[in-house]
Amino acid sequence: MAKSRTLSGALALAAAAAVMATPGTAYASPPGTKDVTAVMFEWNFASVARECTNTLGPAGYGYVQVSPPAEHIQGSQWWTSYQPVSYRIAGRLGDRAAFQNMVDTCHAAGVNVVVDTVINHMSAGSGTGTGGSSYTKYDYPGLYSSPDFDDCTSQVSNYQDRWNVQHCELVGLADLDTSEDYVRGAIAGYMNDLLSLGVDGFRIDAAKHIDAADLANIKSRLSDPSVYWKQEAIYGSGEAVQPTEYTGNGDVQEFRYAYDLKRVFNNENLAYLKNYGEGWGYMSSGVSGVFVDNHDTERNGSTLSYKDNANYTLANVFMLAYPYGAPDINSGYEWSDTDAGPPNGGSVNACWQDGWKCQHAWPEIMSMVAFRNATRGEAVTGWWDNGADAIAFGRGAKGYVAINHESGSLSRTYQTSLPAGTYCDVQSDTTVTVNSSGQFTATLGSNTALAIYAGKSSC
Repeated sequence: MAKSRTLSGALALAAAAAVMATPGTAYASPPGTKDVTAVMFEWNFASVARECTNTLGPAGYGYVQVSPPAEHIQGSQWWTSYQPVSYRIAGRLGDRAAFQNMVDTCHAAGVNVVVDTVINHMSAGSGTGTGGSSYTKYDYPGLYSSPDFDDCTSQVSNYQDRWNVQHCELVGLADLDTSEDYVRGAIAGYMNDLLSLGVDGFRIDAAKHIDAADLANIKSRLSDPSVYWKQEAIYGSGEAVQPTEYTGNGDVQEFRYAYDLKRVFNNENLAYLKNYGEGWGYMSSGVSGVFVDNHDTERNGSTLSYKDNANYTLANVFMLAYPYGAPDINSGYEWSDTDAGPPNGGSVNACWQDGWKCQHAWPEIMSMVAFRNATRGEAVTGWWDNGADAIAFGRGAKGYVAINHESGSLSRTYQTSLPAGTYCDVQSDTTVTVNSSGQFTATLGSNTALAIYAGKSSC
């Protein structure tokens, strides 16, 4: 979702990774053995293609999520991408040829492609789109006209009222009537076009504002109705529309996971994370997409962000080490103006230049992607904590992680279920020796972590 500058207080919406293997059957992670998605926010397609080859594939990322490719309103702000005016691939980030090349290049690197898909609404105003299409609100020639939009033309104002949430306009954007057969067919046509280009999945923007039955109908019209499917439905206590309504279509982003990580890492004890996930009242792991931050929450302050330094890094380490949900790694750019669009119009010349943060390539985060892949399917074992901000736990006989969020260093002997041998601590690129009793001794500096896993013996 996006906002108009005339609605500067309204925040855009975002979504998490989700998957559905067959209609009505959701899984805990995207298909395949690699469930980590790098969300390349506002990277252009040429830059994404290069990064798939150079970093994402070699690091073990299973998926890359790209920003909306459809033609949209003009403007430099990031949220213009979330106001489509046609379903042509003609946005700021690249044309159809660039998009196709990106998909092919990422596939060659072993990385599947998920598309951020805006189907709840169109634009808030009138003008000429990024691909040259003329439009006015409620009239998009060759695609939609006034009867295709919901009758409520006022803004969503009452989240305790289901009809208001799903029929009125989110931050003034023209709300599609997704109960209509024609609208459903047009949306499915757009998604089928993307599937024809090799796309592997969809992030459904603002799913909460679309009836779950409407989304199920649209999904049934796809050339691959079992395609990887992700839905944004933010939990709100007492609200009329709840995220669990959407789990029959696929996974749903569990926003509480990110909100609570911020509170724990900033103000509480990491020891509380022992039963994170269902134990905290969240949706089951099998239907949840998780994240530390996304492009909306890093801007509205509801979660941690790159500005939180070690807290942010360690939260990502924990997320990738802990077996709950399917994780997204947000990779964006520095900002002081929350409306600011991507540097260089989305062209990334190099990571950590021109404001690009490249969180997906931070060594502490990137190294944990291989850890997660190597420990897939293993439960948490041998949890240890000091009652405060130091924790450690195993992933069966496949891996072990320790996180020291205390203000000083920590030296101790850890008990693992790993076979005896030498392992590489991927956080520090130093070796760790596990003895015949499964123990090793290590010193962790303040705000550092240690992670070892079977199959990684040398650094």
